[in-house]
Amino acid sequence: MSRFSEALERLSATIEARRGADPNGSYTAQLLSQGVERTAKKFGEEAVEVVISAVQRDKDGLAAESADLVYHFMVLLAACGVTLDDVAAWLESREGRSGLEEKAWRKQ
Repeated sequence: MSRFSEALERLSATIEARRGADPNGSYTAQLLSQGVERTAKKFGEEAVEVVISAVQRDKDGLAAESADLVYHFMVLLAACGVTLDDVAAWLESREGRSGLEEKAWRKQ
């Protein structure tokens, strides 16, 4: 297992452990209690910060902002009841298909 996948597994477990916790004591619990709309907004804000770091060619900033993006992505998935296995199933369904084929398939 890669270091990144291990980190995702730990993060996923932490997010689940914080579900229903006191929002005053946990940022994750606070996000989850604020609902999908707020969590999605935070995810979007982090995506913009990733883009800015990439355009500025700021490798450290890109890594740091990407960590924020992944965290908010994982919280958003949890808020929507989507698991990493759900995402993995979609990734696996696309294996062996070119990106152009995938885009054409989605338009149907």
